[in-house]
Amino acid sequence: MRGNGIQACSTSLYRKMPGLHRFFGSVDSEIHDLEVTGVDQVWVSDVTYLKVKGERRYLATVMDRYSRRVLGWSYSATRTVELTRRALNNALRIRRPDGKVYLHSDRGSEYLAGGYKRLVKKAGFTQSMNRRRRMNDNAHMESWFKTMKSDMYHRYSFDSDRQLINAMRSYIRFYNEERLHSSLDFCTPMEIEALCA
Repeated sequence: MRGNGIQACSTSLYRKMPGLHRFFGSVDSEIHDLEVTGVDQVWVSDVTYLKVKGERRYLATVMDRYSRRVLGWSYSATRTVELTRRALNNALRIRRPDGKVYLHSDRGSEYLAGGYKRLVKKAGFTQSMNRRRRMNDNAHMESWFKTMKSDMYHRYSFDSDRQLINAMRSYIRFYNEERLHSSLDFCTPMEIEALCA
């Protein structure tokens, strides 16, 4: 092609979507410079994907940023607002904080959906999202996913959703109650929360 002066033609891979930046910019990062000094000040949330027999599954998780305790989680074959709503509802069954709580997440569309925003508002939380191109705003959740996958998920193969759900349930109990965290002076999340009580 080069020798004959021929160039490949291609269409644009991306199309402009008016209002997209405004949509994702509608929630600011409220926690960027916030110093977290105790539980129930900042909760963080995110979604990761897993696989069962080669098919994608999604895991949404809510964690207290200070204690690193996983408060709620939800698992589904589809990544929708219902997945993230269930994870938050499960966290609210564990704990209903009285004071001001920031609920921080990445910039996924399921976190900007009306149903999710209404649930956040009903809980009395202030919603916060990653700044554009700043994925480390939600580093605590990314760290949780990395730890969970290296400790448990990548060590086994799962033939059914039920197997993976049971493994997740068992691992989260272990993570909260037994696994020592170097970032917590080698305490467990539950021990840190007991110290804050």
